[in-house]
Amino acid sequence: MKIAVYPGSFDPITNGHEDIIRRAANVFDELIVAVLINPDKKGLFSIDERVELIKKVVKPYKNVTVESFSGLLTNFMKQREAKVIIKGLRAVSDFEYEFQMALMNNKLDSSIETLFMMTSAQYSYLSSSSVKQVASFGGCIKDLVPDIIINDVINKLRVK
Repeated sequence: MKIAVYPGSFDPITNGHEDIIRRAANVFDELIVAVLINPDKKGLFSIDERVELIKKVVKPYKNVTVESFSGLLTNFMKQREAKVIIKGLRAVSDFEYEFQMALMNNKLDSSIETLFMMTSAQYSYLSSSSVKQVASFGGCIKDLVPDIIINDVINKLRVK
């Protein structure tokens, strides 16, 4: 069984993220969306909220699960018997950082490979940060995040 892990902060999940999830789910037997717990970073959504938002989005994908993790990604992958890291790239500028991370992960565990997937062109400008900024100023986030979580994002920003 080929198991892949798609790690990230997903604060919040965007249509670009879902695009990568959908495509990776078609390639692998199982895909784990792994939400990184970073104690140094204060997100808009808590880790538990992010996991729940992603679960809403990936419900139609029968081979996709969602978990949070802390520590080294390679350790998480060993625990899940996963051998492939999925990384979405929007632009060449993403590649430089992700390439360095891929080399480090391979140094930590040479049995793990990183697969880079280019996001679809229609999402190449999209980031969680830009979604939060647009939403915080009352802009329309339809087509930026999955429809099923639009109200969650808007309501969270109202409370903040």
